[in-house]
Amino acid sequence: MKDRLTRRSLLGKLGALAAGLAALPALKTAKAAVQKVLVSSNAPKGYDPTQHKWVMAIDINQCIGCGSCVEACKKENKVPQGPYFRTWVERYVIEKPKPGSGEARGKTHVDSPDGGMRGYPATPVPKEDILHSFFVPKLCNLCEHSPCVQVCPVGATFDAPDGAVLIDPKYCIGCGFCIQACPYGCRFLNPVTHVAEKCSLCYHRITRGLQPACVEVCPTQSRIFSDLKNPVPNDPIQAFYAKHRVTALKPHLGTDPRVLYAGADREVQ
Repeated sequence: MKDRLTRRSLLGKLGALAAGLAALPALKTAKAAVQKVLVSSNAPKGYDPTQHKWVMAIDINQCIGCGSCVEACKKENKVPQGPYFRTWVERYVIEKPKPGSGEARGKTHVDSPDGGMRGYPATPVPKEDILHSFFVPKLCNLCEHSPCVQVCPVGATFDAPDGAVLIDPKYCIGCGFCIQACPYGCRFLNPVTHVAEKCSLCYHRITRGLQPACVEVCPTQSRIFSDLKNPVPNDPIQAFYAKHRVTALKPHLGTDPRVLYAGADREVQ
């Protein structure tokens, strides 16, 4: 029995080695693309990603749940119709605690019908029983230690030097590993192209000095976007950090997101 298990273990290792060797050409090719910083990103030729550091902050208290950001993102990035979103808005409704429960807060209800793009139905919680309600925009968290990057078998998902986490569709094989690995539910498999997709910060826009579409259309300026390496006079991101206590989603995971939130209750995940 011991010999048979040893042989089986050896065969398994040989099989893994063969699979690794078979994937090596694709991996080398993908790494070459990474070094060029997403050759298919449509970034201008003069753009130097080492000279930028993009960040986004979101003020939950300012978001009114209008869904303009979701609709703009869909149109700008040609996101397929249906339940596919690069950004979406969740509604949180927190009930008052039941009398005598000893709790400070009651049950939390979260919904995001159609990504929050076309409004929300009446909440099932009567108005008099609501402790707090608010809206939370969601998108790729731009993790400094990205689980999606770690699991991609061909290097199609990678960290750009400017802080963006990007996908090169030329090398993505549609395996879905990154979708499963993302702890924030920010990725989906495009039903048309059959490759992984997510928020790219509108990379084709920001590399040309424009704002992401979601930031540009926000009527309350609840999304703040900036370049830490190239601050401007009265930089909104620095003012935001100075004024608010900011937090990241799911900090216990150690992903170190670069999308930070102000006004996020503990129920927001």
